[in-house]
Amino acid sequence: MANIQKRGNSYRIKVSCGYDTHGKQVIQSMTWKPDENMTERQIEKELQRQAVLFEEECLKGNVVSAIKFEDFARQWFKEYAEISLKQRTVEGYHQMEKRIYKAIGHIRMDKLTARHIQKFILSLCNAEREDGRDRNGGKLSTKTIKLYKSMISTICEYGVKMQMISTNPCKNVTIPKVITPEKEYYSIEEAQQLFDLFSLEPEKNYKYVCFYTLAIYTGFRLGELMGLEWKDINFDTNVITVNRTCLYSKAKGGLYTETPKTAQSLRSLKIPQAVIDMLVKWRTLQDIQRKKIGSQWIETDRIFTKWNGLTLDRSAPGYFFKQFCNRTGMRYVSNHSFRHLNASLLINSGIDVKTVQSCLGHSTATTTLQIYAHTFQSAQAAAMEAVAEALPLTCSDKAKTS
Repeated sequence: MANIQKRGNSYRIKVSCGYDTHGKQVIQSMTWKPDENMTERQIEKELQRQAVLFEEECLKGNVVSAIKFEDFARQWFKEYAEISLKQRTVEGYHQMEKRIYKAIGHIRMDKLTARHIQKFILSLCNAEREDGRDRNGGKLSTKTIKLYKSMISTICEYGVKMQMISTNPCKNVTIPKVITPEKEYYSIEEAQQLFDLFSLEPEKNYKYVCFYTLAIYTGFRLGELMGLEWKDINFDTNVITVNRTCLYSKAKGGLYTETPKTAQSLRSLKIPQAVIDMLVKWRTLQDIQRKKIGSQWIETDRIFTKWNGLTLDRSAPGYFFKQFCNRTGMRYVSNHSFRHLNASLLINSGIDVKTVQSCLGHSTATTTLQIYAHTFQSAQAAAMEAVAEALPLTCSDKAKTS
């Protein structure tokens, strides 16, 4: 119930609106000043009406605390993100703070509108990448822009749950279509060339040969490959299982292991015998190294290790591959491109989207379709051409003369 206090020629109306994120009671207030020509009876009647209207607005959540977006976002990090989200996700959000706070951090939560957020999203379409990389012409990708919107939306949704705002303004924000270059990956001919060059590599580089061969045949993410352990391989059935991912965090002091990116990332794939044979050979070479250094060896059961058994640095495969390409003249592509190559091989082989999703460990088939829309379209076009070639349509003589 509203509390009314007379203050000179005006009235202060106060309403309790629940509690903030710190458990402190939130009191909203407004000041109403009656017209000079109003009688006492009219003032009393209108005052009660104003109090009822204000209380209704407060109960609907249309009147909220004056906390700024940046301040509330920092509370969200401590109270929700750092407790409920994965370390890598939190770190990614922290990297986006600077741009977000500069654009909308000064705006009060109750004053933040879809228009404010939309303007910020539009500005990102022409923003330069902060890491200096030239991917997408040095511009932010559509995926990155969606992540910015997702972070703001998640914070606003938390604000709704905490009764700080009545609705999430992000629901009315749209992401403009940003033209991004097609993903680069090897053709089948280039992949065969790569295997031919790998066969000439010295034994000291064999773990990297195994690493990239496995990347092509499984499509595993970099962290998933780095997190593989020997117990994840069933050498009787040729099945390899993803149980964990190996990531890097400066805040955590280096490499750390956690569950895979999504629940669907926990998956098992059957791999060719030739790849199994390569892994058996690598395990033998690793055993030789273990015996060679004796007590210096640190047992981790990881497949891809340093000289002493510790998990290989995440940058090591990429460093090797860049040097390899410089030596051999092979076209250089990123580590993630091998995942795209695997997806392309699956799609062009006629594998349905649900199976491709399962193999890649995407959370939904929609994600797979969005990422590889162009590849699916190309595969479908090729399929139609194959049908036309197998069953050519010719016009009859009668049809030609009619």
